[in-house]
Amino acid sequence: MNSFLLLFSILFFFFCINVAEPRPIIGPAGNDPKEADLVQKLPGQPPVNFSQYAGYVTANETNGRALFYWFFEAVDSVSSRPLVLWLNGGPGCSSIGVGEAQEIGPFLVQKDVPQLKANLLFLDSPVGVGFSYTNTSSDLKQIGDAITATDAYNALLSWFKRFPEFRSNNFYIAGESYAGHFVPQLVDKIYESSRNATDENFINLKGFMLGNALMDDDTDSAGILDYAWHHAIISDEVYQNIKTKCNYSTGVADDDTCDNLMGELLRLYKHLDIYSLYTPACTVSSSTNKISTRDFPNNVIADWHDSPHTMLPVIGKLIRLGLRILVYSGDTDGRMPVTSTRYTLRKLGLSTRIPWTAWFTDGGELAGWTIDYWGMTFATVYGAGHQVPTFAPRQSLLLLRFFLYGEPLPRKGP
Repeated sequence: MNSFLLLFSILFFFFCINVAEPRPIIGPAGNDPKEADLVQKLPGQPPVNFSQYAGYVTANETNGRALFYWFFEAVDSVSSRPLVLWLNGGPGCSSIGVGEAQEIGPFLVQKDVPQLKANLLFLDSPVGVGFSYTNTSSDLKQIGDAITATDAYNALLSWFKRFPEFRSNNFYIAGESYAGHFVPQLVDKIYESSRNATDENFINLKGFMLGNALMDDDTDSAGILDYAWHHAIISDEVYQNIKTKCNYSTGVADDDTCDNLMGELLRLYKHLDIYSLYTPACTVSSSTNKISTRDFPNNVIADWHDSPHTMLPVIGKLIRLGLRILVYSGDTDGRMPVTSTRYTLRKLGLSTRIPWTAWFTDGGELAGWTIDYWGMTFATVYGAGHQVPTFAPRQSLLLLRFFLYGEPLPRKGP
């Protein structure tokens, strides 16, 4: 694992703790494996007007690897609604424990919020994360980007065999943080595999979304540095020292020196929530502030292998394929800041289709800023931290809705 990824993983680990098993009441086993996964009721669950399913899908039969999924059908017109797969990053974050339970719901939906209008699929990936498992313990010492993409693809094939009625639905993948690696690689895997796929293995892929995503080590690091300086987190001396010794724009930085300096920079956030700059940080008493990752049960991924320096070649390829792509960024995140994302997208060299402008909620409130490139849309979410749906649920719902139906974000305010 490279040092930049190690620093990222250690800090983000505290978002990625296992959740207690919900102990669902599932449907009776029968000839239909889908019906065996039907969740009839959860403890404390309010009445709902949609169906939900949860269970395991095979990722690797030889080694006994299986990924846990939780699937929610739309409230109406299920067969014609888009199907969206959500992946959290980490690497090591549970899409169930974080994405479903903290960010997206649907059981987080409050009154006066629109009903679920897409079919949502959450997948704990890779094995060792959340409820996903392997029967071959040595697998946990070999996990990396390539294995994760292959397992997720195989799990999707298994899922579609269980839910064949969704094969024709438009399929999208969305994710945040280290999913900036997971999502493009899975999308590319689906595309390459679908070129020679049988009808049974064809996935009707249409596009993907990335939020506050790690995509390019050099621009990500440069953006973290500039964001910290512009928000008065670090001194001029620290800023200039890192700028002098770590020229991320040319990619010639000394890894050890720069990783140590960046580690010092990140430690200067100790009085703040680096993932949401203006959210009051939790305080920990001196008797309990020495927290080891050994204290958390889902820290089974001790090493991460095969983490490419950049995802831009893959993303550039996917742009050329004509897929629908939305990149978004909560603008109060200091760990994967909007600055990093803008530097990364500039590296792609895309031409502007619709210039930078504000976008608004359906109530006329400022939601952020956006620009349409040829091949991609980028949007900021005003006041949102790393986990954008947690901080800005209404804006996030609008982003998803306009993305899924290929409509431009509303650019007219009051």
